Amino acid sequence: MNLPISLWRKIALFSFSFIFIYVGIDHFINLDFYLSIMPPAFPLHLEAVLISGFFEILGGICILIPKLRKQAAWGLAALIVAVYPANIYMALSPEVFPEYPLYLLYFRLILQFLIFYWAYLLTTQKFNPEKVELI
Repeated sequence: MNLPISLWRKIALFSFSFIFIYVGIDHFINLDFYLSIMPPAFPLHLEAVLISGFFEILGGICILIPKLRKQAAWGLAALIVAVYPANIYMALSPEVFPEYPLYLLYFRLILQFLIFYWAYLLTTQKFNPEKVELI
């Protein structure tokens, strides 16, 4: 498929936004799942799940606003790092999650790096062109 670069950028942007808004909403719909993947040693499970869901929705919306895109992308990148311990917990405790195959638990770890890189790309000039003022 030979689509123009600008169309690929829009697809990347809207897909990223959709994923975060969807997953953020899912934090409120499937609260029990997100509570179950919280590492037991971490405090404030409910608060962490609700706050992360809220910021995933907010970031997914703000990523579509050009003036907020760069900050939103960095915020979502930080959020990806913050929730990574839940993915590590799932991979290191597969007996707690017997409904998921082990390869899927490890795939989630790799996927987080790819999503982090995607967030980083949204902070670059390709997605945040500065307007050139003519004198």
